[in-house]
Amino acid sequence: MVYKFKEENLLEFAKELLQKVSEGVVILKGDLAAGKTTLVKAVVKVMDIDDSVTSPTFSLQQCYGQRVFHYDLYNHGLEHFISLGMLEELDKKGLHFVEWGDDALVNLLEDAGIPTTVIEIDKTSNDEREYKVRYAHT
Repeated sequence: MVYKFKEENLLEFAKELLQKVSEGVVILKGDLAAGKTTLVKAVVKVMDIDDSVTSPTFSLQQCYGQRVFHYDLYNHGLEHFISLGMLEELDKKGLHFVEWGDDALVNLLEDAGIPTTVIEIDKTSNDEREYKVRYAHT
């Protein structure tokens, strides 16, 4: 599915996303400053979790509440993520957002039977984004 809207409507998209994806992994793809972390912020807000959402670029993982996990593979890549044993984290009960995940990760997760949704974010203007969503097949 393809969605296109201004950032001010992001909370509505987050609500719709949560109606379709309550568990599993959400791979977030997009250029720098496309809005990957901004989408995670919106989801956490809609879930009424009172945590500050920041990009886990240097920490690799952030946790929000008891059920939302946020990862960033930009600096270290998939091999490093796997070598740290982080792949097992993605099988935990909850909602896992992975920034900069690639097709190799998607294939690994799908082969392991972990529901995986992929969202590609394109910045179409300073205040508008296009979200291409491929929902998990559960």
